[in-house]
Amino acid sequence: MQLLLQRVKSASVDVGGDRVAAIEQGLLVFVGLEKDDTRQLCERAAERLLAYRVFADGEGRMNRSVRDVSGSLLLVSQFTLAADTRKGLRPSFSSAMPPSEANVMFDYFVGCMLGSGLDVQTGRFGADMQVALVNDGPVTFSLAF
Repeated sequence: MQLLLQRVKSASVDVGGDRVAAIEQGLLVFVGLEKDDTRQLCERAAERLLAYRVFADGEGRMNRSVRDVSGSLLLVSQFTLAADTRKGLRPSFSSAMPPSEANVMFDYFVGCMLGSGLDVQTGRFGADMQVALVNDGPVTFSLAF
């Protein structure tokens, strides 16, 4: 499982010209699922994401989590994060979870986040999405599990 998270002032997802999700301050999280990912891994990733300290405290240090600042989450499934780019000029997706399984696993991961009490929005699985964001910082982290 790969998570690419960006601290944002705002972010949104449009599909076919319609806005399907939007948040203000929080985290935009792209989620890449791989063949061997499990529900237990989703639970661990959710716990870590909710506790990951990327927001400034009173002294300007990254000591506060999205939960601490009552931020929002925008979760977007992105299978390209599971690509193997180590050789050649074309990415290999052989390690990516098949779409039917990934859809179920993504929904499970979203469910893990819904229990956080935060505003949780999602893109539309498998759709051609246009994602807009105002990165705050910029602050971007890649988390691998």
